[in-house]
Amino acid sequence: MEQQYIPPKVWTFDSESGGEWAKINRPVSGATHKKQLPVGKHDLQLYSMGTPNGQKVTIMLEELLELGIKKAEYDAHLIKISEGDQFSSGFVNVNPNSKIPALVDSSGEVPIEVFESGSILLYLAEKFNAFIPEAPEKRVKVMNWLFWLHGSAPYLGGGFGHFYAYAPEKFEYPINRFTMEVKRQLDVLDKQLAKNQYIAGDEYTIADMAIWPWYGNLILGYLYNAETFLDVGSYAHVRRWAKMILARTTVQRGRVVNRTWGEPWEQVPERHSDKDITEVLALKPE
Repeated sequence: MEQQYIPPKVWTFDSESGGEWAKINRPVSGATHKKQLPVGKHDLQLYSMGTPNGQKVTIMLEELLELGIKKAEYDAHLIKISEGDQFSSGFVNVNPNSKIPALVDSSGEVPIEVFESGSILLYLAEKFNAFIPEAPEKRVKVMNWLFWLHGSAPYLGGGFGHFYAYAPEKFEYPINRFTMEVKRQLDVLDKQLAKNQYIAGDEYTIADMAIWPWYGNLILGYLYNAETFLDVGSYAHVRRWAKMILARTTVQRGRVVNRTWGEPWEQVPERHSDKDITEVLALKPE
């Protein structure tokens, strides 16, 4: 490198150096402004955005509704993270970490607040007894891969995605470092899916719902425009799985909720009934 960064003795926050997301990144937590969260008519209130982490939960909720579980009806309110909605007092009260998604379940005597997408998936799976095996030997496999995702995805999103797609300047070292790790992760998945129909075995579970929005979208070319750079076609088993998951109507419905970009038929900024999704998906050309 021609210019090397020499860390100062004590780091200080420079809001001008963070690139595209500089205005929302900061080294402290807590609310920046007072604003209450909206509340819809259903017991389940989701506050989210249609990023991969947000898609996990809306896909899960649509899967539950497809099973005929009416108590899984939900309102999905858009949290505009680029505008700092996640730092409102209402959102911070639900999730002190100020990250989407966040869920409030008011079906009981006391509202239950759930944050972190993996925690929400597990909470819903246990609440409705769906998409998680009861047998310990099968359940632990699902949990293994659920935790694998939440340890791995930050390398894909905050690491590779940031330096490859969002950083104000491109530098070889961080891009190479995180590309190597993402390709290693894809190889891990490819070898697992060479032996299994779904991520954790022969059943579709919350492990698939957690991993697909990140690695399925990536392998199908819907994330970071990096499919050529990463040579995603070389991961045939991941690609087979990703296409199979996307073919599910529930996944097609869940992935467009709280989304405000893309084609008109991919955008459902807020969801308060099944019609909100159905009417938008109907706009897609035959």
